[in-house]
This record gives sequence, structure tokens and C-alpha cells, in this order.
Amino acid sequence: MKTCMICPRKCGVDRTKGQLGYCRQPAHLTAARAYLHAWEEPCISGEKGSGTVFFSGCNMHCVFCQNSEIALGDVSKQIPQERLSEIFFELQEKGASNINLVTPTHFVPLIIPALENARNQGLFIPVVYNTSAYENVDTLKALEGLIDIYLPDCKYYSEELSLRYSNAPGYFETSIAVIDEMLRQVGVPKFFANRPIGANAYNLLMEESEDDYEGPLMKSGVIIRHLMLPGQLADSKKIVKELLHRYGDKVYLSIMNQFTPHGDLTGYPELLKGVNPDDYDELIDYAIELGLENGFFQGEGTDAESFIPAFDFEGL
Repeated sequence: MKTCMICPRKCGVDRTKGQLGYCRQPAHLTAARAYLHAWEEPCISGEKGSGTVFFSGCNMHCVFCQNSEIALGDVSKQIPQERLSEIFFELQEKGASNINLVTPTHFVPLIIPALENARNQGLFIPVVYNTSAYENVDTLKALEGLIDIYLPDCKYYSEELSLRYSNAPGYFETSIAVIDEMLRQVGVPKFFANRPIGANAYNLLMEESEDDYEGPLMKSGVIIRHLMLPGQLADSKKIVKELLHRYGDKVYLSIMNQFTPHGDLTGYPELLKGVNPDDYDELIDYAIELGLENGFFQGEGTDAESFIPAFDFEGL
């Protein structure tokens, strides 16, 4: 925190003295909400929801970010380390399927002791690390043994797109190195049941009530998310092809169509419309043709803003 090099931005700022780097966050924990979230992949949310902790700040600042009010740090509440451990237990007591750390990268040195304390005190549900995958591998190595499920994005294949939309040089190569480390730590997917979810599983939670999902919950493993962007079918195909070639059935792919135009996109007219349904269908067909067996797809209506949580400090 005194010379912050936690993520690939390597800002080098002294956060203990109030200096803010790319994530715009100080040297203490901040968050915007902690609650049971029903709209993750079904093996993450289950019937009662994933115990999500939405941390404030982000090291990406994607121009289309749906959670921009917390990503930019505009909505944040300070949380003592001991309070974070308490939040984990409160979510567990509410029946959370897991503890889901959302955008935690810039707080890893503070999250580690909170997780260690919670584990020592009896936290038994899996812990999910939900990230953009713009990470330092060394930072992830410090989490080994504390994280059960890694939930990284793989946003862009094209360097042009990663620079235009996230100012993130080397994004694809960085994300692949990060996913390699995640897979090394937690291995192939395991579930709290003897049967897998099944090939080409649809995200029922996006179409129906979460109560309709009867499949097993994930115990450990990696789910790689890819959010399709408007007009970027070719880039999405490259990502799917590379991920399947590299990882096969060692991971799950979650191919998402829930892009929602959000915020001021005046300078990005190509993003003012949602994803073309025909493009999304073509991407899914392409993934299946390439041999995708472990995958989640989304139904219609996922681009509604109702899926964006209210960041009102609930549960903090």
C-alpha cells in the first residue's frame, strides 16, 4: 500500500498517505453493498443467492461499465477489516451459496487477513474471486488456499479494443497468464454433487426464478466470463477459440449477452445499441462447433438495467 504495485497499472502511489492511483481507492477497505445476489451463473447463485461483497473502485474503468458509480469510487463506505469478516459470516448465516468478492484486486492485502480470520472462525462456504482478470500473477499467488472459485473476465482479444474501451495495454496476454495461475491453484471444476451441470447449460436465472434451478453448486474451479460487445463478433470468436484451444473442458465458459449501454457513450457511438441477437446466436453456434462442453449461455432480456444492483450500502 505504500508503493502500490498490486495490479498491472503499477501506480507506485503511497495509499497510506492518501495518494490515489488508477483504482482511486485509499489504503482502507471500501464497499458499496453486501447481499444475496441471484444473477450470477446458476452454479454460483444456486437457490438463495451468492453472498456478494461489491468493493468500491476498479483498476479497469471500462467506458461501458454498468457499475461505474462504484467503479469510479463515487459510492463507497469504509469497512474495518474485522467488519469484513463479520459480513462474511452474516452472508453465510443467510444461506449464501458462497462468498463472492466482486472487484477485489486493489484490496487483496486487506482481504487476505479478513479471509484467514473468517476461515479460522468457521467460515465453510466456498469463496469466489470475481475479477476483470487485469491482475498481477504474484498478487494472485498470495491468495492460494483462500480462494475456491475463480470467476475472471476475458474481455478483449484485440489490443485496439482493450486500449479504446479500458486503456488496458496487454489485456489479453495478461488475462491468459492470470487464468493459468487460477487453474493451477484450484484445478478442474468440482461440484457439491456427483453429476456435472451438463453441456451447454443455459443460465436459467436470467429467464426464470432462481428457485427453478436444481443443479449442483460449484465447490471449486474456474468459470471464465466473456461479455459480447456490440459489433464485435469477430473479436468474441477469437476469444472463444483461444480459450477452448488452451483450456478445453478444464474450465467453464460463460458467454454473456447482457451488455447494457450505460453512462456517457457520446464518444463511442458503436456502443449505443445492445448486442445483435443474431450475432450472439452465431457466437454460441461457433462455440458448440468448436467443441464447447462446459458452458453457460444467456437468454433474452439480460440487457435490462433491472439487473444492476442498487448500491445503497446494504449489508455493510
